[in-house]
Amino acid sequence: MFDHVSIGVKDLDRSLRFYDAILTPLGYERLSKTDTAIGYGLDRISLWIAQVENPVPADRSSGLHFCFVAPDATAVDAFHAAGISNGGEDNGLPGLRPEYSQFYYAGFIVDPDGYRLEAFFKLPE
Repeated sequence: MFDHVSIGVKDLDRSLRFYDAILTPLGYERLSKTDTAIGYGLDRISLWIAQVENPVPADRSSGLHFCFVAPDATAVDAFHAAGISNGGEDNGLPGLRPEYSQFYYAGFIVDPDGYRLEAFFKLPE
């Protein structure tokens, strides 16, 4: 459905360090960097992060979050640990989420700008 998503942040260098750390375990790479934006994806950019003057204010009760597909449960664990180690905040330890499905393994963090993030792996049935 989506070709890409773009978010605005206050400090691009901080976001670069954070997103490099959390996306690498998931197999995503930084594919672009300019003075004002960075882009991540596999073979093409699917996530743009731009330094902007007025980012959308973080609102944890808005329901907005971004979920990244992980190659395995170990990658979900590494995503979560990297997020916490690089200025993020825990928003749900990695583990099974039976409320979603008996095969749903996910971890949740909040980035330094307040964006809620998730990494998800579907366990084999």
